[in-house]
Amino acid sequence: MGKIILRLDRVMADRKMSLNELSARVGVANVNLSKIKTGKISAIRFSTLEAICEALRCQPGDILEYSETND
Repeated sequence: MGKIILRLDRVMADRKMSLNELSARVGVANVNLSKIKTGKISAIRFSTLEAICEALRCQPGDILEYSETND
């Protein structure tokens, strides 16, 4: 079964944007963005994903990656 890998940390680093700055732009608490950044979530709202993509000027595919595993 495959899994979704979150690459928010990579995109933020590419854009030189801190978690605090992204939080302020997106309107999502630091703690929630931190969970997204570390992949410790099981769901994300489209409105949150849209706001993150707008703030980082990226596509959802830049943040989300599907990985096949052989489990």
